[in-house]
Amino acid sequence: MPFNNRQLSFKALLAINYLERPVFHPYPSGTTSMNAKINPNPDQSLELKELEEKLDQLIEQYNSVKNENTSLKTKQEALVKEKAKLLEKTTLARLRVEAMINRLKAMEHG
Repeated sequence: MPFNNRQLSFKALLAINYLERPVFHPYPSGTTSMNAKINPNPDQSLELKELEEKLDQLIEQYNSVKNENTSLKTKQEALVKEKAKLLEKTTLARLRVEAMINRLKAMEHG
């Protein structure tokens, strides 16, 4: 799935944040805490892969919801315009009917 620069930056920041979190197990012999954070063990690599997959799913869901929201806003605008036109037509029809009733009453009395 292609990402734009903003998504890649966000994804990269999450990955860096994940890698910089404290390691709760003893470091392997011969490594420093800095090496352990930069070179994650296979379990951390698997967790990072799973995190990336979840992030990809969230980005897809976000884009889907964003598109749906845009579509719904467009439909709502169209419905609001249609409602305004129908209210105007209803008002004109009511005024015409009232005018006809008044003319009929005037003819009846005159």
